[in-house]
Amino acid sequence: MTTSTPLNPALTSWTGHEGLPRFDLVKDEDFAPAFDAAFREHEAEIDAIADNPAAPTFDNTIVALEIAGDALSRVSSIFWNKAGADTNETIQALEREIAPKMSRHYSKIGMNAALFKRIDTLWEGRQALGLDLEATRVLERHWKGFVKSGAKLAKPEQERLAAINEKLAGLGAKFGQNVLADEKSWVLFLDSEEQLAGLPDFLRDAMAAVAEDRGQKGKFAVTLSRSIIEPFLTFSDNRELREQAFRAWIARGENGGETDNRTLIAEMLTLRAEKAKLLGYENFASLKLDETMAKTPDAVNGLLMQVWEKAVARAREEEAELARLVAGEGRNHDVMPWDWRHYAEKLRAEKFSFSEGELKPYLQLEKIIEACFDVAKRLFGITATEKKGIAAYHPDVRVFEIKDASGKLVALFLGDYFARPSKRSGAWMSAFQSQHKLKLKNGTEGELPIIYNVCNFAKPAEGKPALLSLDDARTLFHEFGHALHGMLSNVTYPSVSGTGVSRDFVELPSQLYEHWLTVPEILKRYAVHYQTGEPMPEALLDKVLAARTFNSGFTTVEFTSSALVDMAYHTAEVTAEPMALEAKKLDEIGMPKSIVMRHRSPHFLHVFSGDGYSAGYYSYMWSEVLDADAFAAFEETGNAFDAAMAARLKDNIYSVGGSIDPEDAYKAFRGKLPSPDAMLAKKGLAA
Repeated sequence: MTTSTPLNPALTSWTGHEGLPRFDLVKDEDFAPAFDAAFREHEAEIDAIADNPAAPTFDNTIVALEIAGDALSRVSSIFWNKAGADTNETIQALEREIAPKMSRHYSKIGMNAALFKRIDTLWEGRQALGLDLEATRVLERHWKGFVKSGAKLAKPEQERLAAINEKLAGLGAKFGQNVLADEKSWVLFLDSEEQLAGLPDFLRDAMAAVAEDRGQKGKFAVTLSRSIIEPFLTFSDNRELREQAFRAWIARGENGGETDNRTLIAEMLTLRAEKAKLLGYENFASLKLDETMAKTPDAVNGLLMQVWEKAVARAREEEAELARLVAGEGRNHDVMPWDWRHYAEKLRAEKFSFSEGELKPYLQLEKIIEACFDVAKRLFGITATEKKGIAAYHPDVRVFEIKDASGKLVALFLGDYFARPSKRSGAWMSAFQSQHKLKLKNGTEGELPIIYNVCNFAKPAEGKPALLSLDDARTLFHEFGHALHGMLSNVTYPSVSGTGVSRDFVELPSQLYEHWLTVPEILKRYAVHYQTGEPMPEALLDKVLAARTFNSGFTTVEFTSSALVDMAYHTAEVTAEPMALEAKKLDEIGMPKSIVMRHRSPHFLHVFSGDGYSAGYYSYMWSEVLDADAFAAFEETGNAFDAAMAARLKDNIYSVGGSIDPEDAYKAFRGKLPSPDAMLAKKGLAA
């Protein structure tokens, strides 16, 4: 990278609405020099802390580390947002360069002997420091972070660990870019009624809008965006086209050529295993689980297999019912993965007398957003007001002010809801700025959380409303649950703010929030027909609620198989043929041939595009055990919005971040730790 380009102050000095970045003033070419300058500034700050002649104190070492690197944090948050939500070739090239450079930068900090000596001195003498619980947790997090960064290793091992981390960062960036490239490059244009048979109007409208965006006005596009491909597989009567689209969907990252991820997976697994051994762990899963609620691979696999056995048994029963429908149409083929959604929809209509197509007109994106905000107001007393005319990072992105019951501004929230070719698939929450109360070098005391949600719903044609599936609506609630975790945070230190918790606890606030979508009074108020404005008929609402566990064998098998393969990758002996290991594990657990993993390995972004969920995909289910039990606490009161229970939820879960141990946080809310029983009952898998 070059440093000859003048620095753009808009990247580090945020002067937009209530401290929002001025995205409109940032150009792609601004990032490279800004990163260079921010790396240098952070390095100087670290050297000043490490070389401070004064004896180490919590303030001159830990607090100083907490507020160091502000410029780097700001540049990074804008850049990684753009890399995920609105990328291009320039940004992707820089991402491949920045990811390893970022790793190298933090490896150097983690192996700074003088700095670790100060932290280690504080850690060893922590009993005499008079720290409160949150400060003690922050000290512990820094100390353990340095140890896992190789601070206690000899110099040669430190250098090897740094090289491994740098290489992994580059491979992770490439993995994600390959998946996005495969998603962008595949499209199937349809134009005859035979090809469109069975597709409802809402899907035809969405496909027509995508086709027009791709220069094929008058045609209908099937893409690999989940908001298009899943309803197409559900409603299309053309089995040949379903198979063609399905095979393309599951082959992302596995098409040969430059975007093939299979060799990257093998290399990443080898490097992760070596990293674990360097740090004294039996395998990478043991390293990743060390700071989680689950603690060990055995505990994870124990939960997963307990659920797997019930889920696969239920899926076999579901498959038999689908086979009955296939035979009833005079067909003699087995139920294959490209058939399942199609016949499950027919079975739903038979069992509950409604279809996804009948439900969708009642699930308008605007109304579901309103429902999200209303639930937050009822539970936590906050309100959301959209601020029009504020430039965000893309024209589709909306800006909201979040205020508490007294009218005080407590957060900014950005919603980015529609799919586009420049955005990676899936849905996520992140932050431009996290809440904390520390005094910064510029004199500011504390910072306002600036949180955003990214989704990939199909964008409707001009003048038409965006209609969601029930799964889409759950996704919106899920991600807003994460957003609330960031926006309601009330801690002192940035490193434990909001979602700064263990991986298998971070999904609790999001998955718990999903429950309020199907609270009857919420559906009655916000599930209104987009044409008539009439609420969802009581009979249809009853059917929706009765069908909540429908197809649960399928969905649980999809998820659990992915989680089991993830754990197998990170506990087994490393192989040069990761796809063989995937196949072996699926065969070992008895994966039905009619279902595939929710995320096959070559496009398993959670696990291989970075290591955030590596040996951690299970955490959705671990958190599901917690969220089912937590919502049961509200059900036991007879009121889904019980004020006392909501206050306990906010005070002990949503606002404390990582400032206390997650087990202690949960027990403070619920009084006990849960068993899997409530989760299994919620899925309809209880014995």
